[in-house]
Formats: sequence, structure tokens, C-alpha cells
Amino acid sequence: MQFFVDTAETDAIAELSEMGILDGVTTNPSLVMKSGKNPRTVIAEICRIAAGKPVSAEVIATEADAMVAEGESLAEIADNIVVKVPLTWDGLKACDRLGRMGIRVNVTLCFNANQALLAAKVGAAYISPFVGRLDDLGLDGMELIHEIREIYDNFDFPTEILAASIRTPLHVTQAALAGADVATVPPAVLHRLAQHPLTDKGLAAFLADAAKIKSD
Repeated sequence: MQFFVDTAETDAIAELSEMGILDGVTTNPSLVMKSGKNPRTVIAEICRIAAGKPVSAEVIATEADAMVAEGESLAEIADNIVVKVPLTWDGLKACDRLGRMGIRVNVTLCFNANQALLAAKVGAAYISPFVGRLDDLGLDGMELIHEIREIYDNFDFPTEILAASIRTPLHVTQAALAGADVATVPPAVLHRLAQHPLTDKGLAAFLADAAKIKSD
């Protein structure tokens, strides 16, 4: 499974890129605005750091023609831009048109399997089901990943499943087991993947024994 980081924090992106575990980046207008920089400037900076890896940049338009125009403008920032559009009827129209122009599209805000099926039909490069937000409503967000995986496999759709709204390390495990192609994860959650209390306990014991050996 690929790891994308869901942030516009360039320092965090650079750290993960240097470690070799970063496969891509997802952003949205809220994350970009938190950076305090000009949106196009920060997106361009992220694209440089994550050179050769997909960077999702989201349109803010809501009508198909405007989405296409904005998507074309975003795609001019860098070769690794993936234009992010919402899963609305206009978003699906924009996805189809952008795809025909050779621009990859990430269709976001997916909450059911029929939406994911439509996105695949119009040629989305990625579909982003929001598992955490479904969990917030008392539903099983990860079940949606299973449903989309089965549908896409049934019909050999090339659209990649990008599990989004990941809140916990358990979400990452479940997404991997469900067959998601990608998990887009906030930096803090990615760091938590390496943590376990027994690892800490074992390391403390090893260090204590090493200290004893040195003192003898």
C-alpha cells in the first residue's frame, strides 16, 4: 500500500520524503490556507519536494466549466499535480473532461459505492472515500473500502482507491487489509505507526542492560 501524507506542511513532507516512505501528497484548500503562504506558491513548493510523486491540489469552483478551467491552471504548476474535484455531478463532468486532456484527477468526498463506481466510469485516477467521517456518523467507514475494492476488481477499473479521513493507526491497518491502494495520512498518524508500548519497554530494558555492562 502506498502512503500519501495529507498536509501542506513542507517540513513534514520533506522529512517523509527523505526517509523514502512518501509516495505522494494530498492537500485541500483548508490545509493550504493553514500554511499562511500564497496557495500556488505552497503547492509549487510541495511539488518540488515530492518531485515525481503525485500531489493532489483541489479546485474551489463548483460548476463544471469553472472546475475545468481551474484544474487546467493547477496542472500548469507542475507535472506531478493531480487535480482534486468533489464527487458532485459537476465534479464528475469535470473529471471526464480533464482526463481527456491528459490531466489526472482525484475525485474526493466519496461516501458510497455508487459514487465510486461513477468516478471510475469517468476515468478518475483516484477515488477518495472518507472513512473517518462515515465513522463519525456511526457507520463503518472501512466497509466502504471493501465494497469499492470488490466493484473495481469485478470490472478491472484502473482507478486507485485512496483511503482518506484516516484518523488512527488502526484505520491504516484496516485500509491495507481491505485492499486500498493508498492511505493518505496526517503526519502525526504516520509517526504513530512506528509506536508501540512494548517496543518502548523492550528498548528501555536493552538500554538498562547495556548500561550495566558498561559499568562493570
